[in-house]
Amino acid sequence: MLTDTAVRNAKPKAKAYKVSDSLGLYLLVNPKGSKLWRLKYRMNGVERKLAIGPYPQFTLSEARAARDAARRQVAHAIDPNYAKRQARIEASLRAENSFAKVAGELIEKRQTEGVSPRTLEKYQWVLKLFSAEFVRRPVAEISPAELLHELKHQERRGKFETAKRMRSFASRVFRYGAATARAERDPAQMLLGALIQPKVKHFAAITEPTEFGALLRAIEDYSGDPAVMHALKLTPHVFQRPGELRHMEWAEINFDKAVWTLPPAKMKMRQPHAVPLSRQALAILQTMQGLTGKGK
Repeated sequence: MLTDTAVRNAKPKAKAYKVSDSLGLYLLVNPKGSKLWRLKYRMNGVERKLAIGPYPQFTLSEARAARDAARRQVAHAIDPNYAKRQARIEASLRAENSFAKVAGELIEKRQTEGVSPRTLEKYQWVLKLFSAEFVRRPVAEISPAELLHELKHQERRGKFETAKRMRSFASRVFRYGAATARAERDPAQMLLGALIQPKVKHFAAITEPTEFGALLRAIEDYSGDPAVMHALKLTPHVFQRPGELRHMEWAEINFDKAVWTLPPAKMKMRQPHAVPLSRQALAILQTMQGLTGKGK
């Protein structure tokens, strides 16, 4: 039988040679100096060899443990080489079925279905909030406790709304994983009620003419970033959501017809939306065009 010292002192020769241990285990010493553990065994009367691994990554005791495990498989009519190959395939499939992989497929699917770019951006943003270790996990093996750990990390930072969004997005991913036969359940569903509910902040609309006048004067007095300044001045003339105004593009503006046409991709109902432009709105846009007219 081999000893640790004998394995360590085995020197390379002109040709590869074997140093036997016991029960079919041996060390193959190559001319270039590498040392590889191998196991000889018989299946159905045919001699076969199993590659266990290199030394010193596999010590003598670890190689013997691997030998004993392989011999137990042989005793149960399981070919160790076949079992090793299957384990490799399963590991590859596990990587293909990771949370990140399934989430990426879901986002691509939603993009193909015509979801707005803004929604896709939100999906990507939420996905990046999960830890690298978590997103590498197979969706079928993630437990409610694992997901809760990710969400509680946000709660400890006071990000209650963020934790809520992460749970909602994770639920979409798990449901898509189940629909594509890569998961059996939705752990996120089990966490309903487990998170701290964020307090909703309501901002009262300005309804008094004097207060509205004060707002307009404040906008006129703003002297910061030119894009922000023009956007603020344009807002009272178009009555669109801030996000829609922020994503306005020159290709959507028809100065001759005095209309701003939002394409279906930017609208929740996926229908084009025409916004009439007053002469004041056109004047603001024409001023802005001198700054960014050659860009998007």
